[in-house]
Amino acid sequence: MPPTGSQPRRTVAIGDIHGCSGALAALTYRLAPKPSDTFVILGDVVDRGPDSRGAIELLLELRQRCEVVCLLGNHEQMLLEAVDGVFPTHEWLIHGGAETLDSYALGAAPRGIDPRHVDFIRTWQDYWEGDSHFFVHGGYAAEHSFAEQPWHDLRWQSLKYLLPGPHASGKTAVVGHTANKWGNIVNLGHLVCIDTYCYGGGWLTALDVGAGEVWQTRSDGMIRRGALPPPTEHFQPDA
Repeated sequence: MPPTGSQPRRTVAIGDIHGCSGALAALTYRLAPKPSDTFVILGDVVDRGPDSRGAIELLLELRQRCEVVCLLGNHEQMLLEAVDGVFPTHEWLIHGGAETLDSYALGAAPRGIDPRHVDFIRTWQDYWEGDSHFFVHGGYAAEHSFAEQPWHDLRWQSLKYLLPGPHASGKTAVVGHTANKWGNIVNLGHLVCIDTYCYGGGWLTALDVGAGEVWQTRSDGMIRRGALPPPTEHFQPDA
């Protein structure tokens, strides 16, 4: 949905949802999306949590209220490859695919996923670039342009094992994928990670990148709001 009127523009990033549709519903309710907003969904909407089907439905509905940019995470990649028969279904199942299939029907096979949802996921992007920030699911190659990013880094790179430096563009990276199991945002100045482990009992995080405002919801209904923490020089993904 394109922006209308003179409403202030917000760019809001939402971290890894992982089937936590209740937390997503509470978060979008509190954010009150407007047509002038852009919501960037950082990927890993599916798997592990209980209601991947409901989470995707919520994103389809959200598109009627504002601009929605969805990025492919490694879990969406596994889902699509399982549907296409090029990735072993049993491998996907042990990485959270079983919960996704059960959200469609108990014991469903990949072909049992709603075709509308599969078609929707196929439209998701590798990255998205804003005026001052760029958004990827996992990691990035700091020296490469956005169009030349290795797809494996974008979807699979964990910050625990390879922490990229500032990107050549000078823009701030906003990423997910590397879960902070204490529910804390990691802000390194040049990079902000907002995967805060919702499916494991942590929080689902939304970040208004322009205002530095943060909203977080949990699957048990708890909600909190605050500000982006100040930058730190040290990366501690589980602290």
